[in-house]
Amino acid sequence: MELGPLALSFEVAAAATLVSAVVGVAIAALLAARRFPGRDLLDVILTAPMVLPPTVLGYYLLVALGRRSVLGRAFEAITGQSIVFTRTGAVVAATVGALPIIVKSGRAALEAVDPTLLAAARTLGAGPARAFFTVALPLASRGLVAAIMLAFARSLGDFGVTLMIAGDLPGQTQTAALAIYDAIEGGREADAIGMVVVLSAIALAVLYGVNKLGERAR
Repeated sequence: MELGPLALSFEVAAAATLVSAVVGVAIAALLAARRFPGRDLLDVILTAPMVLPPTVLGYYLLVALGRRSVLGRAFEAITGQSIVFTRTGAVVAATVGALPIIVKSGRAALEAVDPTLLAAARTLGAGPARAFFTVALPLASRGLVAAIMLAFARSLGDFGVTLMIAGDLPGQTQTAALAIYDAIEGGREADAIGMVVVLSAIALAVLYGVNKLGERAR
């Protein structure tokens, strides 16, 4: 079993989960707390990666982040490297897959918080930010942790979007999911089985943990 692709997958998944957790919780809090023009449209756009075919989503990202795009040229001018066909591209691909999970689940968890508790905190002198961090966030923590766990598992196993954005470059952008495909294509079933077992075990462990969090919340 090749350890390099597994190590890269963990590295990419950790970075993607961190980014999607920070951004996703912030967006979930905004969607849960405020009504504003375009809120439903924003929710639809952020949820779209959950249902779009990976090749379609990958195409959109290539157009938006490729070397001929404004964002792609700006990123390359600042960092000296391209987004596509690099590890950065792999992180972007995994983040796009993980973000909707955190936004949807995080919004549901935050909306489940009793608003009277937030109102009580406000009457005691807490501002909106303090009420969020000291009341809403702790009460929604189980749901948020479960969402982050699912996002990590989703990031760890991304295939289609990663292939479109980061490519399949051994030692550079070849994650475990891509390495499994290459191993099967190359007749190296032993290498594939080892990585399949590891990824399957992690996925089952994450789902078990999420179920336990749900039981405790109930």
